[in-house]
Amino acid sequence: MENGLFESVDEIDYGIICGADEAGRGPLAGPVTAAAVVLSPDFPVEILNDSKKMTEKERDEAAIIIRQKAVAWAIVSQSHAVIDRINILQASLLAMKMAYEKVSRIVHVDTLLVDGNKRPDVSVRCHALVKGDQKIPEIMAASILAKTERDRIMKLCDRKWPQYGYAKHKGYPTKEHIAMIEKFGPSPIERKTFMKEKDETPSLF
Repeated sequence: MENGLFESVDEIDYGIICGADEAGRGPLAGPVTAAAVVLSPDFPVEILNDSKKMTEKERDEAAIIIRQKAVAWAIVSQSHAVIDRINILQASLLAMKMAYEKVSRIVHVDTLLVDGNKRPDVSVRCHALVKGDQKIPEIMAASILAKTERDRIMKLCDRKWPQYGYAKHKGYPTKEHIAMIEKFGPSPIERKTFMKEKDETPSLF
């Protein structure tokens, strides 16, 4: 262990675990969404996986079961405006912190485990775990809830601004998304700081 960062989970007693993860750090538009989850010992963990390795149908079905059977769960989103104000890393950590705090008001937590290599500022013991969404069921469940909720939000945005194709690419920097920005200009939910970074990146061609 170094600075709360674990590479392995073998033979570590975490007590009651709350897992947290986020979705939406990479897109050019929309919120970043985080979830926190506490599972019971008899939760059907076979339905869980890293959300990125699941189909949309598998994620949606698993999310229903997580919401029904988890001991406690919470989801928090931080808007594009917050991302522009405090940067994407801090917005992601804030969303995870707030999701954990909601869960901690429902059930006692001994350890918060988060995916990645950065930890939110929380009052409980907290460890960041590289590839935690492939190792810890609670983090897997959190990644599924975060991803499905953010996708739901982006589909709602697609109804409001259909020309940008948010239901398809969810705000990620696909060729289609960038082409729509160039054609129509940034939508109201584009992350201005991300767009500025894109504009300032030197061309290789």
